[in-house]
Amino acid sequence: MDRKLLDILCCPITKRPLQPLSTQELEALNRHIADGQARYLDDTVVDTPLDEGLITDNGSRIYRVDDGIPVMLEERSIPGTAAGRD
Repeated sequence: MDRKLLDILCCPITKRPLQPLSTQELEALNRHIADGQARYLDDTVVDTPLDEGLITDNGSRIYRVDDGIPVMLEERSIPGTAAGRD
């Protein structure tokens, strides 16, 4: 992900800065997705694993990045707990 873009993006819900998901967070999230346990904010099941994602600096929200494009829709955010964050 382009560092300049990352520097200007923020969570549309909390307005917190974003950072890339770590390898461990991405693996934990994809395990939750494979088990059918990950849900978007709109309560639909996350059915496609992430290759890349962004998480708020406080770990509350995750946004998928598809083909290098961050999906910054509120209803498509995922709780940070799905990536092992408290």
